[in-house]
Parts: sequence; structure tokens; C-alpha cells
Amino acid sequence: MAVLDLTQSNFDETIANNEIVIIDFWAPWCGPCLQFAPTFKETSEKVDGVAFAKINTEDEQALGAHFRIRSIPTLMIFREGIGIFSQPGSISGKDLEDLLEKAKTINMDEVRKELEAQ
Repeated sequence: MAVLDLTQSNFDETIANNEIVIIDFWAPWCGPCLQFAPTFKETSEKVDGVAFAKINTEDEQALGAHFRIRSIPTLMIFREGIGIFSQPGSISGKDLEDLLEKAKTINMDEVRKELEAQ
């Protein structure tokens, strides 16, 4: 699957129309981001049922600020419109695949109950 470029204008629609979305917050001047980009793309071609997206924090500063991105790359996962994971730093392709498989098994009814209780 192709990696989507997320912007302020297509962010909400992308999150709403995909069960699971993983986002790579990055910038063109960031060495670790550029090193991680091929891993992210390769994993997008291996894992089904997940929308892979990138947000260029230089171009989309409002989104970076909204999600309090302080370090890049940062990975964030949304499932059923709810943020379930956020972590700065890059990871290996195998770890990324494992993380996404775990994201698929989370009981979202429990997550919603937890959010309601807060």
C-alpha cells in the first residue's frame, strides 16, 4: 500500500476512514527520519489492514504542535479514531510489524470504557 502524505486538510478524513492508521512524523532535514523512511515504506507493503501515513512537521507545523511532537521521527497509531500509541524514535521493520499486529488485537471496547472513566 502507498504511504499517504497527511496534511491538515486530509487528516480527519484519513483517521475516520481507516480502522488503523500509523503516522510517521518527520522532517526533510532529519537524518534519523530519512534513515527510517525506507523501513516505514517496506513495512507498508507487507502489513495489510493498516493505512501508513507521513506528516512533514516542517510543512504541517499545526499538526505537529497539536500532537505535541517534540522529537522526530515519532510514530503514532490511531485505531477506530482513537490514539493508542505514540513513541519518538525509529524502530526496526520487524518491531514495526510486531507493533502493528499488537495494535490489531487491542480490545477497543475496553479502551473506550477507560476513556469514558477519565
